[in-house]
Amino acid sequence: MAYENNRPSADQGSSVNAADTVQAEPVTDWVNDWDWLDDSWGANAIDIWNGVREQCPVAMTERYGRAFMPVTMEAVSAIANDTVNFSSEFVSVAQPDAIRRPAPPITSDPPDHHGHRRLLLPSFSPKRIQEMESELREYTRSLIADIRAADSSTADAAAQYSQHIPVHGIAQMIGVPDSDADLFRDWIYRNFQIAPRDNRVREQVTAEMRAYFAELLERRAAQPEDDLATLVTNAEIDGEPVDNELKLGYLLLLLLAGIDTTWSAIGSGLWHLATNPHDLARLAAVVDDPDDMLWLTFSEEVLRYYAPVTMGRKVIGDTEVAGCPIRKGEQVLVTFPAANHDPAAFDQPEEFQIDRAQNRHVAFGLGIHRCLGSNLARLEMKIAFHEWVSAFPTYSIDEASETTWTNGQIRGPRNIPVVLAGDN
Repeated sequence: MAYENNRPSADQGSSVNAADTVQAEPVTDWVNDWDWLDDSWGANAIDIWNGVREQCPVAMTERYGRAFMPVTMEAVSAIANDTVNFSSEFVSVAQPDAIRRPAPPITSDPPDHHGHRRLLLPSFSPKRIQEMESELREYTRSLIADIRAADSSTADAAAQYSQHIPVHGIAQMIGVPDSDADLFRDWIYRNFQIAPRDNRVREQVTAEMRAYFAELLERRAAQPEDDLATLVTNAEIDGEPVDNELKLGYLLLLLLAGIDTTWSAIGSGLWHLATNPHDLARLAAVVDDPDDMLWLTFSEEVLRYYAPVTMGRKVIGDTEVAGCPIRKGEQVLVTFPAANHDPAAFDQPEEFQIDRAQNRHVAFGLGIHRCLGSNLARLEMKIAFHEWVSAFPTYSIDEASETTWTNGQIRGPRNIPVVLAGDN
């Protein structure tokens, strides 16, 4: 099912419609009036960040109240590591009247943050994640078998492949069925693509997710299983039971942060290979060795070049970033993808280098909020790329169709029209 089509129709009871969504004026000045929901953001974000950086290290907008967008590694790092002047209560720059609910540990500040992260971190340890490889690889191969069974020379590598893998991985960890995957994709679409312009949609989709997970917590309390839902149901920090509101927040975070982020990274990598046949040929030459270093360096360069996630922070103390005064009550983006293209941090950042040796990218963030699920994301990317290239070593982009990209907090290809075999 295509990403942009995963919305309930009117007869399914959804109140989402065009009239609910604020239509903003297109951006003409990215330095003084940026908007990460602008239609041109998704496909052109890298050029936008580079263009801003040529003029100044920090852009500003009044579209969400006053909000700032740093585009250098130095500025992004300073914000990400400063928990005194910047709070993670707001992790997405949005309209000032947007209602915020806790989703720890990502929305928690010190000293509370450590306990929340300590609770969940063991479930994402390298050893626990590695145990998932065999089942994930088998599932990925089943997706490829379905594509082949369609007996078509073309496919949508996003809708038929990349958008399924992280959903399956997170569903397995939480303990929810794959049959709810379309529901999860709908929530993600509305949460990241519609809700930022419409607080009514934000409340509607949040209410649906909370009801779903409240029921799940009740089931696990009655019948525990070996999954993250049971861990959250019985969660304690320092010997004290975790409040139910926070338990719901844990599960909302795991779903929202563990799916769209990784499928966007996988999709970006597949799109890159479809449009860069030389890189595809280099990987196809090592398909017999999934542990060849080239698979690792390719995945890390995808994370650097196409980093999908930009986070937000609430300013809680008057300060400055790269010489720009920022006041309490304003908002900032922690633009990790822009930092990954800073010439001060990377040699020739404008080039995608499949075998880049020095690659200290910040796609997974910096500081205390560095991505909890980075091990899972890396495993899913490794499997997804290897199995796809093994199956379709000469695929290419379908020039008869257009690839569209998502805007806002999570950036990646919504659809990837490909020709499955060809002379590259």
